[in-house]
Amino acid sequence: MPRKARSVDLTQVSEWNDGELRRKDDYLAAEEPLEIRVGDEPLSVTMRTPGHDRELAAGFLFTEGFVQSREQIVKLETREAQDGVNRGNVIQAELVPDAAPDFVKMKRHFFAASSCGICGKASIDSIRSRLLRAPNPDFRLDAEILVRMPDALRSSQDVFQRTGGLHAAALFDPSGKLLVLREDIGRHNAVDKGIGWALLAGLVPLSDSVLLVSGRGGFEIVQKAIVAGVPVVASVSAPSSLAVQLARELRLTLIGFLRGRRFVIYAGEERVAAKAAKK
Repeated sequence: MPRKARSVDLTQVSEWNDGELRRKDDYLAAEEPLEIRVGDEPLSVTMRTPGHDRELAAGFLFTEGFVQSREQIVKLETREAQDGVNRGNVIQAELVPDAAPDFVKMKRHFFAASSCGICGKASIDSIRSRLLRAPNPDFRLDAEILVRMPDALRSSQDVFQRTGGLHAAALFDPSGKLLVLREDIGRHNAVDKGIGWALLAGLVPLSDSVLLVSGRGGFEIVQKAIVAGVPVVASVSAPSSLAVQLARELRLTLIGFLRGRRFVIYAGEERVAAKAAKK
C-alpha cells in the first residue's frame, strides 16, 4: 500500500535567543520528488510537498496543455518507483489516446524545480504560442471583499503555521467564500493542486473565481490561471514584468501587494468595483 503523505517533518535544532542557546524541536515543510508518468513514460519530475498528489498531477497535465478537459484523464494512480524506495512518489496517468504525448517529438521532458514552474519549457514563446483565451470579461469583484481574502488564506494555512515554509494558493468565489486552499513548497505546485482539485470536481473553467497566491505573481501563475479560465489573480507580493505583460495581452485582472486595505492593479482594472479615484 502507498505510504501516507507526510507534509511536515520534525527535527532537532539549536535556537539562539538573546544570548541563550537551547535545543528544541522544530517543524520543517517536507520536500520530496514526484514523478508524473503518462502510461509507462516519465513526463515530469517536480519537487513538492507530499499531499494532494493526484490533484497536482491533474493540474499539471491541464495547465501545461497535455489535456484540455477532465474527460481526457482516464485514470490517475499512485505507483511505486522502480527502485522501490520512493513509494508513493509516482503518479501514473492514463489519458485518452488523442491526448497522449508524443514523446518522440517532444523536445525535452519537463523538470520543474520547486522555485520555478516553467524551467522545463524550451522557451517562454512556446507557452505564448498556445491558444489561450481571455477569461470571463463580465466578472466583477467588490474591492471590500478582495481585501478580506488574505486573512482567510492565512487562517487556513495549517502547515505554514507550523513550519513557516510553504506557499499557498486559494480559490474564492465572488462573495469571498473560500472554495479550496492548497499548500506546497513550490508556488506553482500549490496552484496546480488547486486547479487540479477544480478540474477533478468538474468546476473548470473557473470563470467566476479569484486565485490568491501567498508569494509573488509570476508568469507561470498567470499562465496557469488563464488556462483554467480564472479572471482575477491576486498576490500579496509583486508580480513579474512578464506576468504583467501576459495579463495585459490576455485581459486578465492582475493584482499585487494585496495587504491590509491596499492593493495595486497591474491589469484588468475594470473587473474591480471600487470607489472612484479622488481628483
